[in-house]
Amino acid sequence: MASTRQQIIEELQNLLSQDVTEIKEQVDQLKNRFYKEAEEVDEEAKEAEEALEQQFKELLTEYKTRKAEITAKATQELQANLERKNAILEQMKAIVESGESGLENGEWKAATERMKALQAEWKTIGAVPATEAQNIRKAYQRCQEQFYDLVKINIELRDLDFKKNLELKTKLCEAAEKLQNNENIVEASRALQQLHDEWSEIGPVARELREEIWNRFKTASSIINKKHQAYFDNIHAKEKENLERKQALVAQLTELLANATELAKQEGAKVWEETTKQVQEIQAEWRKIGFAPKKFNQSIYDQYRTLCDEFFQAKNAYFKTRREEWKARAEQRKAREEQRKAREEQRKARAEQRAEQRAEQRIAKTEDQLLRIRERLRQEIKVAENNILFFTAKSKTANKLVDGLQSKINELKKQLDDINKRLEEE
Repeated sequence: MASTRQQIIEELQNLLSQDVTEIKEQVDQLKNRFYKEAEEVDEEAKEAEEALEQQFKELLTEYKTRKAEITAKATQELQANLERKNAILEQMKAIVESGESGLENGEWKAATERMKALQAEWKTIGAVPATEAQNIRKAYQRCQEQFYDLVKINIELRDLDFKKNLELKTKLCEAAEKLQNNENIVEASRALQQLHDEWSEIGPVARELREEIWNRFKTASSIINKKHQAYFDNIHAKEKENLERKQALVAQLTELLANATELAKQEGAKVWEETTKQVQEIQAEWRKIGFAPKKFNQSIYDQYRTLCDEFFQAKNAYFKTRREEWKARAEQRKAREEQRKAREEQRKARAEQRAEQRAEQRIAKTEDQLLRIRERLRQEIKVAENNILFFTAKSKTANKLVDGLQSKINELKKQLDDINKRLEEE
């Protein structure tokens, strides 16, 4: 999405390299596309998208500033043109007044040449403010008509001018009538305005043809103007219909937001997921609808955008709270598990300690027993050895008894050695 909005910014930058007075429609289209793309922005990309929106707004500001400068300059030019044309009109009126006062034959020629020079200068001057255009055009035509009505000499020259003017105005009538076949009514209307500007620059025709040629031109113009009016009436009707459809969607969003916020308290995440699908369907439907009337277009969009933002903010806040709750419960479970493990470790430690104590007790007991056995064996060995000595001293014939005692001594010593080894191991 960021890539698409970046492309729109680049297109706007390219447009700004052109004449800003000729690109309004393209700029409006780019603006519409740019903010439609913004409706699908997710929270993770919001920061990057805000930077793109700032750049786009700066370009729009540059466009408006440059257009305002050109408009201001054009306004000054229109005013300057008005002043020049008024000055020419004053000179024309002076010529007419001198003609009405009476001129010599030679003076009429000079007056005619002066009038033509003023007409030529008039044609070099551009447009005037729209509020003054009709009045000054009528004054100009009136001066010309009054002058030529007064000119009684050089009739052939006047008739030639009338004929030339008739040819020019006839061509303008034909061009206006041809515009009726132009399906692009906006283009046709602009072209018709240009024809009217040219008409105002052409001098009069013969008096008997003036009404006829003007009525022909006016009739052709009227057809174009009616089509132009019908075209915009249709646009306004469509815009009104678009406004009603958008108002209905805003009402749906308002109800969905209220219901979702309330139901989520009872039914949980499922409500948000189901409502999100409904909101996305409303957003898809919104994007299919064209402009509302200019007076309401921005306000209805602001309502829509605010409701969408409030919905997704509420949804995000809900799931954030749920995640925090899940995290808290997980941490509680982890803490309980750690406590259980700690108790288990303590139990094992106590069991090992008791086992070690029992082992030590067994070892101590065994060692005590072995010591007593060793002492007993030592006593028995000592007694046996004493007995051997006794029997050896008393009788040389007691060998068998001595041998038995010696065997017993050897066996006792062997047992004693075993006891000593065990004690060393213990």
